Amino acid sequence: MVHFLHPGLSPRTIVPPDARKDVLGFLVVQEDASPYSLVNICLNVLIANLEKLCSERSDGTLCLPEHWCFPQELADRFVWLMTRQGKLTDRTASIFQSNRMKLKLVNIQKAKISTAAFLKAFCHHKLIELDATAVHTDLSIPDILSGLCSNSWIQENLRRLILDSTSIPRDSRLLFFGQLTGLRVLSVFNVCFRSEDLANVSQLPKLESLDISNTLVTNISALLTCKDRLKSLTMHYLKCLTMTKPQILAVIRELKCLLHLDISDHGQLRSDLAFHLLQQKDILPNIESLDISGSNYITDGAVELFIQQRPAMQFVGLLATDAGYSDFFSAKKGLRVAGGANISQISEALSCYRNRSCFMKEALYRLFTETFSTQITMPAILKLVAVGMRSHPLDLPVQFTGSACALNLTRQGLARGMPVRLLSEVTCLLFKALKTFPHYQQLQKNCLLSLTNSRILMDVPFDRFDAAKFVMRWLGKHESPKMQAMAVSITSILALQLSPEQIAQLKEEVFMAVKELLAIVKQKTAENLDDVTLLFTLKALWNLTEQSPAICRHFIENQGLAIFIQVLENNVVEVKELFPKLITEDMVKHISSLLHSKDLEVSYLAAGIIAHLTSDKQPWISCDLQRTALLQDLYATIQKWPSSSCKMTALVTYRSFKTFFPLLGNFSQPEVQLWALWAMYHVCSKNPSKYCKMLVEEEGLQLLCDIREHSEADPQAQQIAASIVDDFKMYFINYQRPSLC
Repeated sequence: MVHFLHPGLSPRTIVPPDARKDVLGFLVVQEDASPYSLVNICLNVLIANLEKLCSERSDGTLCLPEHWCFPQELADRFVWLMTRQGKLTDRTASIFQSNRMKLKLVNIQKAKISTAAFLKAFCHHKLIELDATAVHTDLSIPDILSGLCSNSWIQENLRRLILDSTSIPRDSRLLFFGQLTGLRVLSVFNVCFRSEDLANVSQLPKLESLDISNTLVTNISALLTCKDRLKSLTMHYLKCLTMTKPQILAVIRELKCLLHLDISDHGQLRSDLAFHLLQQKDILPNIESLDISGSNYITDGAVELFIQQRPAMQFVGLLATDAGYSDFFSAKKGLRVAGGANISQISEALSCYRNRSCFMKEALYRLFTETFSTQITMPAILKLVAVGMRSHPLDLPVQFTGSACALNLTRQGLARGMPVRLLSEVTCLLFKALKTFPHYQQLQKNCLLSLTNSRILMDVPFDRFDAAKFVMRWLGKHESPKMQAMAVSITSILALQLSPEQIAQLKEEVFMAVKELLAIVKQKTAENLDDVTLLFTLKALWNLTEQSPAICRHFIENQGLAIFIQVLENNVVEVKELFPKLITEDMVKHISSLLHSKDLEVSYLAAGIIAHLTSDKQPWISCDLQRTALLQDLYATIQKWPSSSCKMTALVTYRSFKTFFPLLGNFSQPEVQLWALWAMYHVCSKNPSKYCKMLVEEEGLQLLCDIREHSEADPQAQQIAASIVDDFKMYFINYQRPSLC
């Protein structure tokens, strides 16, 4: 039955009830942990390049090349992917006008197309299923029906039609379904559908499944017309009913073929119809599935007795009721319960109610409570949270509670057991919610907390540009020290993952962030606090200023030099035009003292400053002796360092080696050359896949070869250059560049 379909399963997949949860959980893990299918990859490329591949008709719509022909299953998937990506428009839908596209199972959920585009693109095909849930208001329900009925083949063979729209027909026409004589499954959830329309639909000769939830139906007596063939009836939140409880129950009693009945209610209505239904002994003898979620006065005892009298029952919906908590519901073999008593019931509720925001909120709230301190990795549950958030993007309670559940399910080490693709989907949904609700602070906090997860921050694909913009803006909000520390640590890593061009585009946010970061350094220094926040602040400033002259200048203009002379160093030394401002007596004296630090990391960073500052003679014209002394000191210090493959705290990382190249080519100053080579060998030994690739792509290998072969090069510099080329030769070869020197 339609009610039991899961989005990961095709309409033709049959899963035994006892195995359903295991199968669905396996499918989620398998799907999200596997590579994308070749079919989807190809179709996504096609969708991304439609404008290039198609010709344009005189009316501005697109047309596929004449020799292209799509098999039915491929064409159906093509429509679905275009719809899912928001790419199905009047301009693009026209590619389905051709008979070279054989459509059969069409899904245009939430598509923004006009009536004219719908008629031309889809109504000439031999459709057997159409899902037009929540289509744009330009495409009305009467116009959809009129278009379908214009095709005699569709009239006789369309089996499944799903409609869901809050748009009211302009002329309040009756919805004529009578010509669609092949219909077996019909859903008019949320549609302007009246009792007269129900009378019309009830006469369809093959109708087996009907959903009239949240419609304008006032009387369901017309259902008696199809009592001998109706197997599934869904009438959730039927708020306009004027019939008495006995009258409603009298109709239901006659529907003896029913296998599924849904009379669940919205929290606002809180009907007691289900309470009265449970008291009936001579009703629904063959029922397999009963949904009474949201109903009043429901007790465990009443539900248990009802189920015991109907041994065929496999499902009961009890969310937002007082039932579902007795041992009976977990002990009853083959019975699935959508409720809130435990994780199994909540999982079922999330799956069943993905399209009902009232129940999705309730299920997410129960899930948050249930998983608050969980230590079990549950990718199938996280997938259901993502589905709920994606289904209700404009519902703040769903988005907020969903974000909180996502945090529970990915906190600490739990994210390591989640498929990367699933984590990517959830992270992208969180940022989408941020854009939809930019002023809801707790939602922002949840998003920030999710980014503190190292698995997500380092391994998961998401829009890091948007993330960096959000986090750097958060820095300026002067939140609690804990939230500030998180924002700083995230900034330090995101800054490294952005290109210099992207950082330049974030000029306003970066300038604000640098100012806030400097304030943190100043505060920590004044309080003599050497904590992890200070470490991440230094890393953030290092990564933000690397290869960014404008940001370095902003750093100095905001007293960054005066602040940093009390702590450590910064990448401003790589910007030559700033050298004169850096070569001050206090600065040189302080960096020289740091060079002799017993802490190798401090000594290394101070040496990097000296190497860059002394590489250009021009700023030292008036103090050349001081420069010579610094170079001698630098050379002597490097000789005392351990091997360049030694272990050192990962304080420094590099986005590029390009700032090293002028130092490598400076044969007149072997001291700076030596420091650059030591540094390059060190980072290559720690992360060869990243830095060897960088060295190849930036064409730095030739410089190393030049040093190794140069007759006047320092012997130690030659040795390290040769070691880099030889020790990492296999990495260099893998990147398919010309033969090594």
